[in-house]
Amino acid sequence: MDWLIVALVAYFILALANLLDKFLVEKILASARAYTFMASVMGLLIFAIAPWFLNWPGWLNFFFNIFLGFLFSLALFFLYAALRKGEASRVLVIVGGSTPLFSAPLALIILKDSLNFAQLLAICFLIIGLFLLVFLPKAKKNFWEKLWQHWSIENNFSQKAVYLALLSGFVYALFFVGSKFAYIEQDFLSAFLWTRLGAALFAAFFLFSRKARQEIIKLFRRKPGNSKKQLLLVFNQSLGAIGFILQNYAIFLGPVALVNALQGVQYAWIIILSTLISIFAPKIFKEDLSKNILLQKILAVIIISVGLYILII
Repeated sequence: MDWLIVALVAYFILALANLLDKFLVEKILASARAYTFMASVMGLLIFAIAPWFLNWPGWLNFFFNIFLGFLFSLALFFLYAALRKGEASRVLVIVGGSTPLFSAPLALIILKDSLNFAQLLAICFLIIGLFLLVFLPKAKKNFWEKLWQHWSIENNFSQKAVYLALLSGFVYALFFVGSKFAYIEQDFLSAFLWTRLGAALFAAFFLFSRKARQEIIKLFRRKPGNSKKQLLLVFNQSLGAIGFILQNYAIFLGPVALVNALQGVQYAWIIILSTLISIFAPKIFKEDLSKNILLQKILAVIIISVGLYILII
């Protein structure tokens, strides 16, 4: 099961990238549009290998590949917007949990993928584990937080994050199922390269907005301390790009619904690593380490591990 090994490596790398995303969104970045622009444009760097792998797919496949690139950038934008609105760890889990939920029926309808009983059972375990993380109990609130919740200020704030995260999961599902369809018709690397062009073209639309242009310029402007932030952004995008390529290659090799369901492993890694960081380096970011939340996180990781074991056997 080569696709399984590739997927597991991809999701470990993506977990590291997600933790950096969380830090960048909470501590450094001020704009989801600017970050989406940078992530999408940096994808063009892979065009360095275009002379060896890029093939003309015909006009129909060309426009389909560009459309897939649009979907990727749109999903990325919804993800970063959700991270700006709500708690990062829960947003990431909602996106990861909803993507296989949406992709499984889409793959069944569009790709005619069929899953056996064991694979369906594994998906159920992975999704249950993910949603245990979504509904983690909240930490105790002080007087002002309770007052804000009473006037629905906090509820409206978190609801927007949930809606944006679900939108991101749905668009990601469309992208992954569409990518699998593209990889059936075309060479993997050639189709992947064309989608990167589509993502960059989508990001270019942000330049038509004056406010978005200012946000993007601010991200790249030279000023004291900005160079380190820019290097961190570039490193994180490079890390994310490696994980994303491996994830797409796993989709090329195996069933798209199962590869997406394995995203639960990514969030298990996020829980383990974020807990360790919260203990040993709380200044970077701090997770709630109360007893009930830790127990529910551990239970979620066990359920996700059971799902993975079923897939392996």
